[in-house]
Amino acid sequence: MLLYCVRHGESSYNAEGRIQGQANIPLSPLGRLQSEAAGRALAGLPIEAIYSSPLARAAETAAAIAEVLRLPVTTVDDLKEIHAGIFQGLKWAEIESLHPDLACGWLHQEPDFVIPGGESRRALMQRGRAALTAIRETGPRQVVVVSHGGLLSAAFKSLLEIPAKRNPFSLYNCSINVLAWERQVKLMALNRIDHLREVNGDRPLSSGDL
Repeated sequence: MLLYCVRHGESSYNAEGRIQGQANIPLSPLGRLQSEAAGRALAGLPIEAIYSSPLARAAETAAAIAEVLRLPVTTVDDLKEIHAGIFQGLKWAEIESLHPDLACGWLHQEPDFVIPGGESRRALMQRGRAALTAIRETGPRQVVVVSHGGLLSAAFKSLLEIPAKRNPFSLYNCSINVLAWERQVKLMALNRIDHLREVNGDRPLSSGDL
């Protein structure tokens, strides 16, 4: 099975540098262009199904891809981003000012650190793995999965058996990442962004989780 895992396009919070978590934030104008470019990049592949997080920024990205591929979109709640609790809606400088101890806790990358009102990185790994496993069991040989930087990075870690304390992945908005999953899981492509050059121009790419 091949899973084309796409991080959503730039959202209005990405553009403002705000923490999103599970806040239902729409795409920015650039994010809509990125999503259309991702659809064109996936056109012509024998993709059979599209799955998406229900959060607006992912759902809008999936809809743009679906329009090109002429496929329906199935939403999966477990593809939502990490719940960022009291961090949601804040800029990082505001978090460091208002909650310095919690900011340190997050930056230390302890897998069981829980943002108040949110969830831990380890819980996200388990949820992400479960979501991709359930999608694999639906049967199609090639699928698109539209989700979030934190969720996809966490799922990749779990499936590739990377220790929970390590966080080696940081995915760009609307990057295409390819998993081949037969008996073993192989990461075939990471952060493919060639399709974004025309729409992004000289603008810096946004990456990360939350």
